[in-house]
Amino acid sequence: MRASLLQIDVNETESVDSRRVRVAALVREQAGADLVVLPELWTTGAFAYEGFGAEAEPLEGPTYEVMAKAASDAGVWLHAGSIPERDPEGPLYNTSLVFSPSGELAGAYRKIHRFGFDKGEAVLMGAGAELVTVRLPETTLGLATCYDLRFPELFRGLVDAGAETLVLAAGWPERRRSHWTLLAQARAVENQAYVLACGTAGTHAGVPQAGHSIVVDPWGEVLAEAGSGEEVLTVEFDPARVGVTRAQFPALKDRVLGLETPRR
Repeated sequence: MRASLLQIDVNETESVDSRRVRVAALVREQAGADLVVLPELWTTGAFAYEGFGAEAEPLEGPTYEVMAKAASDAGVWLHAGSIPERDPEGPLYNTSLVFSPSGELAGAYRKIHRFGFDKGEAVLMGAGAELVTVRLPETTLGLATCYDLRFPELFRGLVDAGAETLVLAAGWPERRRSHWTLLAQARAVENQAYVLACGTAGTHAGVPQAGHSIVVDPWGEVLAEAGSGEEVLTVEFDPARVGVTRAQFPALKDRVLGLETPRR
């Protein structure tokens, strides 16, 4: 498979509408890729809390429409990052969207772990409650968003649901970049899966972003890593290596905790 991670520079000098148009053009330029991935809340910025309410949109709102068309035009599977979703019957959600090469919605994931420690996203947005996987012809994607990376039980659940490629959209801050790399590799190793983690670049709401989008193989080896600025990170990987790795080193079969309580 060929995957392109679009590490978008998110800053206040560009309007949300202009960024949508620009990013859609970048997606179209990836024609020939199998999978394109965008970061978390790239329309507003993951730390621009004060703008969540004003920029929130329904699931099938302007970002949905623009990204569905871009996926169809490019003929790619598109993880369109996440948007601040306004549920007409509830709170806001941090919701990731995945489109098929025909532009159909293939999956929507509401972020389960909200960041902020009783501030920001943690109080402004509701928590998702469902794990989401998306079946591609070559592999099954497991969806996660930013702060989710710190909670390994979520990824275990995705693996149990059949995930072989873990895709993470993020707006990770520069000051904790070492955690980003470490945890991406850990999630790959412990789940014997690929990790494709796409973050934002630039500075928004005064928070410098880590960038350094990364692709890790099932043995924890880094296949590709971006720098700190806006960049298209393209990598080719073999989804069959997941099954080979799990067969050669069947650690997942030795799981005990989290499956059922052992008898004494």
